[in-house]
Amino acid sequence: MGSPLPPLTACLLLLLGGGVRADLSAGFIKSPLSQVKLSGDSVELHCEAVGRPIPEIQWWFEADEPNATFSHLWQGAREDRVQIHVTYNVHAASVIHITALLVEDTGTYECRASNDPDRNHLRKTPKVKWIRSQANVIVLEYPVLFTSPSEFTFGSSAVLFCNVTLFPSNITGHKWMKGDKVLREDDSNDISTAYNVSQVNSDTSGVYTCHFKTDPPVSGTIEVAVSPHVVAYKPSEHGNEGDVGVMTCKSKSYPPVENWNWYKVMDGVNEPVLNGTGDRYHIKSNGTKSELRISALSMETDPGTYICNGTNLLGSGGATVSLRVRSRLAALWPFLGIVVEVLVLVTIIFIYEKRRKPDEVPDEDDGGAAPLKSNSGTNHQDNVRQRNSN
Repeated sequence: MGSPLPPLTACLLLLLGGGVRADLSAGFIKSPLSQVKLSGDSVELHCEAVGRPIPEIQWWFEADEPNATFSHLWQGAREDRVQIHVTYNVHAASVIHITALLVEDTGTYECRASNDPDRNHLRKTPKVKWIRSQANVIVLEYPVLFTSPSEFTFGSSAVLFCNVTLFPSNITGHKWMKGDKVLREDDSNDISTAYNVSQVNSDTSGVYTCHFKTDPPVSGTIEVAVSPHVVAYKPSEHGNEGDVGVMTCKSKSYPPVENWNWYKVMDGVNEPVLNGTGDRYHIKSNGTKSELRISALSMETDPGTYICNGTNLLGSGGATVSLRVRSRLAALWPFLGIVVEVLVLVTIIFIYEKRRKPDEVPDEDDGGAAPLKSNSGTNHQDNVRQRNSN
């Protein structure tokens, strides 16, 4: 008998001899869905396929035009508006995402899957053809939407107005929103809608959106913009000598603050406080808040009045913060005050006791304190008896 084959060689022969056979059939478990979109929107199509080995997925497109043919879509096509994400794990899954849609993007999108080894060969015809699943994407021209007004006066009321023409379908209602908050909703089929802002200020400023309930939905935005309304988180801040002092200003007005500046009032002049000056001043800011940190507070140089100023496209606003720096012994002052009060009280009691006159106590040997009884009566009777006897 010959020597047995090594395990690795035996495995290779088993594979080559057909011990493990591939199933070249593939099937879809998720197909893309047809959608209607407006120009400028985005669309996302999903496709998943199974098979052994795991099939490859490709995306193809046929324009909605006469004599159009399918063309292969790849990552970054259409001026980088096409993004394709593919994963091959237990099965194949692919997502195609197209942004900033144009009317020319209307057409048939096809998901193709195949696990035949010759599927991409230029000369050989694959034994198993690509299986295909299609979806139609219709891109409509965005309707004409008018919004007003474009400018606002601080402190006055305003009426926000939206009007739409050439809408894609029947209007079944409207909805007004500010950010993620729904302000009002109705079921009217009017081509226009309005919302009243009672007073334009920092609280009511922001981005308002009017939504028309159509298929697909249509929306417009109105920006209620004001200059920054800056307030100090605390008008007065306290810190101990050697610690870190923190002063904060905030603004919730729209649009957000673009530039923050800090100043310190020195002899009536606003001296700029620059970030990183002397490694002691650190300023951290965003669109709604600015924070000034002063490390190693000094009683000689840091106390005083500070000004924070925020600026956006419409103007600027500011607030003042008063900084006080206390000695490190300041925390002991209440305790020392109690100790002093106790010492003063004890001293007063001691002096009072010393000066007070003591009460007069009678002497036990003094006989005059209690008079003795007289025996004169008894002696007189004895003398009388003696005389009678004589």
